[in-house]
Amino acid sequence: MKYVITGGAGHIGHPLAQALLNGGHEVIVIGRTPEKLQSLVDAGVKAAIGSIEDESFLAATFTGADAVYLMIPPNYGVENLRHFQNTIARNYVAAITAAKVKYVVVLSSIGAHMKNGAGPVDGLADLEDLLSRLEDVNVKFLRPAYFMYNLFNMIPMIKNMHIMGGNFGGNEEKLVLAHTNDIAEAAVQELSELNFSGHSVRYIASDEKTTNEIAEILSAAANKETPWVLFSDEQALEGAKQAGFSETLAEAFTTMGKAIREGKMQEDYWKNHPTLSHTKLEDFAKEFEQAFNANNG
Repeated sequence: MKYVITGGAGHIGHPLAQALLNGGHEVIVIGRTPEKLQSLVDAGVKAAIGSIEDESFLAATFTGADAVYLMIPPNYGVENLRHFQNTIARNYVAAITAAKVKYVVVLSSIGAHMKNGAGPVDGLADLEDLLSRLEDVNVKFLRPAYFMYNLFNMIPMIKNMHIMGGNFGGNEEKLVLAHTNDIAEAAVQELSELNFSGHSVRYIASDEKTTNEIAEILSAAANKETPWVLFSDEQALEGAKQAGFSETLAEAFTTMGKAIREGKMQEDYWKNHPTLSHTKLEDFAKEFEQAFNANNG
């Protein structure tokens, strides 16, 4: 089988490409920077160096592929994230159509069912919508939960303010979490088997913890007593801007936190509750401890 992987240098794309290669398949990874793909190339993966903003490049790279894996990279340097996401989404759809690709696995997100009101996830919902209009293409939408990896962003807050927090949590509502290794494993399964048809959704979750439980486990890893503090939307917005996000991006992340707090973000997940993957927050805590000790902020 021949696969094309976007985001091949990332936390999901890299192990995904390696696993498919180990399965005896031909694997092409797309990236802008050859150096970031070098370890995969050394292993036998083929690199396609170019931009996903180049529709003709995508179409040429997708040609002949049995399946492609799509993800929209988190580009927080743009002023309008959703516009960027929509541009990439349209390029993907045009390239898939031109190359006559029949199977697509897409990295979407929990909260995509909302269509609007989930902040940065709204652009992924747009991608789902565009792909769902393709009648002759089989698409599996992967909707992972809140990345455990994003909890690394709490490290400066713990070191400087001795708290963790956001404009959600602080109650008995469980935050659904996903480790990138488990997401990659699900993508490997879907791409290897290609037993899906039409357009379908798969939720991916590794663990479910209240934010107080998250704070307790990560506090132990950091060896610092760190409570979870619930911020107001206004405080979250100002904090995001102070962290360097543009006004629109800060608003988007604040909106996502609000959707989590109000139960809307995870609503469809609970209705379609999957079997949890094997990586638990206690496992991630070992990674968190290493990152915390390595951070000098």
